[in-house]
Amino acid sequence: MLISVVTIFSSVEINAQDTSNEEVKRLQRAIFVFNFAQQVSWSNIEEHQSFKIGVLGPDRTILDLQAMANKRKIHNKDVEVVRFQTVKGLKDIQLLYVNHKYNYGIHYILSKITGKNILLVSEDYNFNASMINMVNVGDSFEYEINANRMKNEGFTMANSLKTHAITSSEKWKHLYKKTEKTLTKVQKDKTEKEAIIKDREEQIQYQKEKITDHLEEIGTKDSQINRRNKKIESLYTKSEIQQKKYEEKVEIEGELEKSIQEQIAFIKAQEEKIRQSREEIERQNQFLAEQKRKIKDQENILDVQASEINVQKKLNILLIILVILTIGVSFFIYRNYKAKKRFTEELREKNLAIYNQSLELEAKNKELEQFAYIASHDLQEPLNTISSFIGLMDEDYGDSFDDVGKESMAFIKDASIRMKKLIDALLEYSRLGRSKEYSMVDCNIVIQELKSDLKNIIEKTDAEIKVENLPEVKGSEMELRLLFQNLISNGIKFRETNVSPKIEISFTQKEDPKNVHKGFWQFSVKDNGIGIPKEHQERIFAIFQRLHSRDKYEGTGIGLAHCKKIVEAHGGEIWLTSEEKKGSTFYFTIPFH
Repeated sequence: MLISVVTIFSSVEINAQDTSNEEVKRLQRAIFVFNFAQQVSWSNIEEHQSFKIGVLGPDRTILDLQAMANKRKIHNKDVEVVRFQTVKGLKDIQLLYVNHKYNYGIHYILSKITGKNILLVSEDYNFNASMINMVNVGDSFEYEINANRMKNEGFTMANSLKTHAITSSEKWKHLYKKTEKTLTKVQKDKTEKEAIIKDREEQIQYQKEKITDHLEEIGTKDSQINRRNKKIESLYTKSEIQQKKYEEKVEIEGELEKSIQEQIAFIKAQEEKIRQSREEIERQNQFLAEQKRKIKDQENILDVQASEINVQKKLNILLIILVILTIGVSFFIYRNYKAKKRFTEELREKNLAIYNQSLELEAKNKELEQFAYIASHDLQEPLNTISSFIGLMDEDYGDSFDDVGKESMAFIKDASIRMKKLIDALLEYSRLGRSKEYSMVDCNIVIQELKSDLKNIIEKTDAEIKVENLPEVKGSEMELRLLFQNLISNGIKFRETNVSPKIEISFTQKEDPKNVHKGFWQFSVKDNGIGIPKEHQERIFAIFQRLHSRDKYEGTGIGLAHCKKIVEAHGGEIWLTSEEKKGSTFYFTIPFH
């Protein structure tokens, strides 16, 4: 019995060492599968909430992958590991792992997953049979990649994955030779373990044979007792017994009784030994059965605990996400409240500022109206008096002046005329934009009327005016007429000598980038005049700004200021592009109403 117990403990120690090595390889296998998944790119990976790994057959690798899934993510996604017993049931996974020892046909698997964007990772299959194939080498793994098959399935790999892969069949054969050596060593270790187990079985057989010998010996004793009983019976039947003395009969019966007692004691001793041996064997069997049951119970407990831990982790994650969302929403609501409060305060301040500005503008408008009244009455009256007296002096005393006096009188007369024109232009400028009674104005009719009004200067300069079919816009007809008139007149006036003016008027319809529900008409008036230097383009829309002398080009310098005020009064903008000696193009916009 001592030999049997020692043998059992030796076997347990050897198996524990093998179990430790196997657990290391199981962990390595799971790490390899996760690293493959991390270094391969899926075209549709963003469409999935989680990354799913399938395990084919009754493989315990699913437990290692599930344990790894609790610690690592793949492409920043939670990992789910599911088992499939048949190839037909494969669906909704990104990676499939299969081991050759479960005898699944690799070509049948490939035919079922083709076109489904599933990466196949196999173990111990033939070279180039799978997509990524692992092979056992000692205490670790090597792997090879079927690049063409992966490319056809739409997978892309990291360079690091390609670098460490086996790239040729020769290397694969060499690897198998190395694996065969390792297998030979493993087979040798297995043979030694089998020898130990065989020795233990022989010892058990020896114990059984001893028990059999004891049983045979007991049977022999029973036979001897039977023979003695028969002999006694024969003695009783014979007449010689009757002739023996009574003392001999008593002696014979005493010996017989003694022999029977010895045989009975021997049989009982042997039966006790047999019973003890059977009890010992039964206890060992019960101990082994109890150990198996405890191991099974512990596995079930570990599975339940792992499942509970996984559920608890998910619940904790959901609670954390819920708390974060609650805090985020609360912060967002609080920030919106603060922002709304701040905006309300700013709006109140801006409204107050706008109200103050409106009061200032109203006061300034009154001042402008007062100025217009003074300009139209008080300024024009003395100017008219000056002009009248200059005319009388010229008529009455013109002949009395010498040449210098006559020239001075002419200068005074011209200056008073220019002064009158400036006052009239200023009055007209002040009146622009006051009228808000807009109507639909056909720009084509406006241009036709302007052509009639400017007929003399058009014929005199041989000017050419090209006009597209212009739209109807909502605005002040008088002000829009003045706008087109100033732009056309400038195109005719500011030209090189002996150059016929050419003016093109066109438009486009555009959307407002600040408001998709609104739009505007963008007009352009292009001429072939003298152009405007770039350094003067910003100031030409200011009032009374001139770029040339009055001797070369007549005018008060207020025409473009009128245009700017008219366009802005209609809610639009005006600008230009110009190149010196190549002409100018004026653009302005009128919003839809």
